[in-house]
Amino acid sequence: MRRITFWLERKTGLTAEFYHDLIYTAALILALWLLSRMLLWAIFRREKDLRKQYQWRRFTNYVATGLSILVLSNIWFNGFESIATFLGLLSAGLVLALREPLLSMTGWLYILWKRPFRIGDRIQVGETIGDVIDISLFQFSLNEIRGWVDADQATGRVVNVPNARVFTVPQANYNYGFPFVWQEIPVNITFESNWKKAKEILEQVTRQHAEQLSEAAVLQVKRQSQRHLIFYEDLEPKLYTTVRENGIEITARYLCGIMRRRQSTHLIWEDVLTHFLAAPDIHFAYPTTRFYQGAAGQGSEPPTGPL
Repeated sequence: MRRITFWLERKTGLTAEFYHDLIYTAALILALWLLSRMLLWAIFRREKDLRKQYQWRRFTNYVATGLSILVLSNIWFNGFESIATFLGLLSAGLVLALREPLLSMTGWLYILWKRPFRIGDRIQVGETIGDVIDISLFQFSLNEIRGWVDADQATGRVVNVPNARVFTVPQANYNYGFPFVWQEIPVNITFESNWKKAKEILEQVTRQHAEQLSEAAVLQVKRQSQRHLIFYEDLEPKLYTTVRENGIEITARYLCGIMRRRQSTHLIWEDVLTHFLAAPDIHFAYPTTRFYQGAAGQGSEPPTGPL
C-alpha cells in the first residue's frame, strides 16, 4: 500500500498521509455498512412486523451515521481538539447562513429526545394533519389526511414538514397517552317528535358501533392515560339533549378508534336513518320558512304543524 500511496503522491502532488486517510475512510465506511447490513439481517430473521423492521432500520442508520462522523472527524481533523477549534471559528457564520437547517437539526434532536410524536402517530402540525411515516435529520413526513377529502381519510399526498416547526406552531397528537378519540354526532328532530324514543334508538345504535372494550382493556386504557394526567372516569357512550331554534338536538358521544372515525359515523347514520324513517312519530328538523295569510281585516292565523 505504501508503494501505491507514494506513486499517487508523485502523480498528483498530494501527500501520502492524505491517501492513507482516504483509504482508511473508505475501509471504515465499508465496514460500518457491512456491519449494519448483517445486524439488520439478523434482526429481520426474528422480527416479521414491517413497522418494527422500519424502526430498526432507521435506528441502525442513525447509529452508523453517528459512529462514522465521530471516527472520520478523528481521522481528518487529527483529534477532537482540532474539531472544537474548527467549529468555534465557523459557528458564527453557520448560525447566520444556515439558521433554518440548524433549527431543523435541533428540532430533530428534540423529537428524538422528548418524543412529542413517533412514527405511526396521527398528528396535527399547524393546519396539516396526517400520519407520521418518516423522521429524518431536517424534516418529518406525513401521510396527509383531510385536505380536500372529507373526514379523516388520506388524500394520497405526502407532506414534508421542516423539523423547525415543532418550535413555532402547536402540535396535536391523536395517539399520545390515549389510544382513542371521542367522536360526537348531533341529531336534530322536531319539537313534536317523540324525543325519548329517538334518544333510545340513538343510544342503542351508538352502543352497537362504539369501541367495544373488555373490563381488562378499560382498566389498561385508564392506567395508560393516567400516566399522562389524562383522567376519564367513564368510557361508555353518552347522550346529551339540547334545545335549538328549529328543534331538539340529541348528541351522541362515544369512544372511537383513531382509524375508525369516518366508518363508525357512516354506520351510525345509516342505522339512525333506517330506524327514524320507520318511526312515524319521529321527524328530522331542518330550517324552514312558512307564510300564513289571514282573512281580510283579521290577523294572521298562528302556524300549526312541525317546523
